[in-house]
Amino acid sequence: MELSNKLKQLPPQFFASLVQKVGAAVAQGRDVINLGQGNPDQPTPPHIVKALQEAVENPANHKYSPFRGIAELKQAAADFYKREYNVDIDPLTEVAVLFGTKIGLVELPMAVLNPGDLMLLPDPGYPDYLSGVVMADVHYETLPLMAENSFLPDYTMLSDESKERAKLMYLNYPNNPTGATANLDFFNETVAFAKENDIAVSHDFAYGAIGFDGVKPVSFLQAKGAKDVGIEMYTLSKTYNMAGWRVGFAVGNSQLIEALNLIQDHMFVSIFPAIQHAAIAALTDSQECVNELANRYENRRNVLINACNRIGWQVESPKGSFFAWLPVPKGYTSQMFADKILAEADVAVAPGNGFGKFGEGYIRVGLLVDEHRLEEAVERIGKLNIFTKA
Repeated sequence: MELSNKLKQLPPQFFASLVQKVGAAVAQGRDVINLGQGNPDQPTPPHIVKALQEAVENPANHKYSPFRGIAELKQAAADFYKREYNVDIDPLTEVAVLFGTKIGLVELPMAVLNPGDLMLLPDPGYPDYLSGVVMADVHYETLPLMAENSFLPDYTMLSDESKERAKLMYLNYPNNPTGATANLDFFNETVAFAKENDIAVSHDFAYGAIGFDGVKPVSFLQAKGAKDVGIEMYTLSKTYNMAGWRVGFAVGNSQLIEALNLIQDHMFVSIFPAIQHAAIAALTDSQECVNELANRYENRRNVLINACNRIGWQVESPKGSFFAWLPVPKGYTSQMFADKILAEADVAVAPGNGFGKFGEGYIRVGLLVDEHRLEEAVERIGKLNIFTKA
C-alpha cells in the first residue's frame, strides 16, 4: 500500500540527516563532539525516579488512566503555575495533560482550525510546528525573528490580509533555536494584537525554567488578558530532564483546552498513571534540582561564549534555553559551515537553515555536553583558522 497523500506532504525530519551524518562519522571511529542535539544529557532527579518506582508497584496504576489524565496531576499543574508565576489556573477546565508538548503542538491546529485556514509561525522556529500545518491541511505564514529586533516578531510587518485571515499563532520563549527571551511588555503587546485581530495564541514554554543572568523567563499567561486569547504548553522534558518520559501539559483558555482534550479523547487514553504520579512529584516537590540545572546551563554558556571570543568568533550570549545561536563566518552558508566543521573538526552542529528561511547564516549549538567538551569543540574549530584570533 502507498502512504496517504497527507503523509507524503509531511516535511522531511530535519534532524534525521544530521543524525545520519554524525552516525557515519562515529562509525568510522572518529571522536565527534555532538552539539547538534536537543536531548538533555543529565539524568532525571532521583526523587522523581523514586516516585515512579513507588507508583509502578501500586496495582491501581496498572489500569487505564482517566481519558483526560488524573485529577491530581491537573491540580499539580495549577499549583505549579500559581507558585512559579502567580497565575490562577482552574484544574478542571484550564488544564490538558499531554504526551509531551510536541503532541499538543501538532494536534492543536487539527482541533481548532479548518482546512485552508491560516496560522502564523516563528521563523526560525521548531521544525515540527510544520507537521501540525500539514496534518490540519492549513496554510501558514512566518513571523521573521531577526537580531535587530532581539529575535521577537514585529507584528506591524504583517499585511492587513494576513492579520484578517490568521486564526492561530505560535510563539516560543525562551526561544529554540535563538536562545532569545521575551519580557512582559512583549506579551502584553501580543495579547492586544491577538484580541484586535481575533487570533488565538499558543506559547511553547518548553524552556521556561532556563533563564540566565538572574532573570527568570516570563510566562505568557502573566500578561493581562492572556487567558482570553491563548494557552501555554509546558513540558517536563527540559525542566526535570524527563525527555523520554513524554509528559507535559497545556494551561490557559478553557475553549482551547477543551479542544485539546476532545481531540485526545479520540486518539489516546492518557498517560500511564505511574508517570503521571512521577510528574506530580516533579511539579510539587523541592525545585532545587531545577535551580541546579539552570546554573549548569549558564556555566556551560559562559564557557562556550568565552571560548568563541578567544578564537575571534564574535557571538552573542543567549539569554535562555540550552541553545546558542551563532553566526557563521562570511563566505559560508549554514549548511556549508556545519558540513565543514563536522568533516574537518569532528564537531556536529545544527545548520540554521533547517529552522526556516531566516535561520540562514547561523548554526545552533546545544549546551548539552560538559564544559570541557564545549571548550574542546571551539578549540577544534579555531584550529581551522577560519576566524581571526582576538
